[in-house]
Amino acid sequence: MLTRRRLLTLLPAAGLLLTAGCGFRLRGAQSAQLPYRSLHIALPETADVRIWLERYINATGSTELTDNPLAAEAIFQQMADQRSKTILSVNAQGRVREYRLQLAYSFRVITPEGKVLVAPNEVNLTRDIAFDDSNVLAKDLEESLLWRDMTSDLVNQVMRRLAIIKPKVAKEEDED
Repeated sequence: MLTRRRLLTLLPAAGLLLTAGCGFRLRGAQSAQLPYRSLHIALPETADVRIWLERYINATGSTELTDNPLAAEAIFQQMADQRSKTILSVNAQGRVREYRLQLAYSFRVITPEGKVLVAPNEVNLTRDIAFDDSNVLAKDLEESLLWRDMTSDLVNQVMRRLAIIKPKVAKEEDED
């Protein structure tokens, strides 16, 4: 009986060791190491995207955020942030049944001198939400949660793209 208990307690630990041994790790901000020593985010301090980007970059610890764009190695610039809510379907009485939330965001990364390190990238996100006019307050809360989720997803995608895309080296640009 005692050996069965020991075996049952050791099985999950053995599974974790095997999983960790193969190189598996959870996806997250820690896996997105940016190739820049310092970065300036050219967005207002109260912008949702800036707040989320700062959280993720500070969590990685590999890139220092600066307030001065001239002191930064790279500058993150937002080119477009378009959010729209359109009617997806209506019922037989002509009342809205579903909405589609769409977010189109584009950005680029440049040097303080204006050279493009990361060419303009675009991220498009879409979420559908059912609507019921008898639960307007609950649906408004659900919509705001979906927008927040979309912003979080947007920043995750931006961080992955910034970590994957290798910046152009200035010497290579001068030779071309």
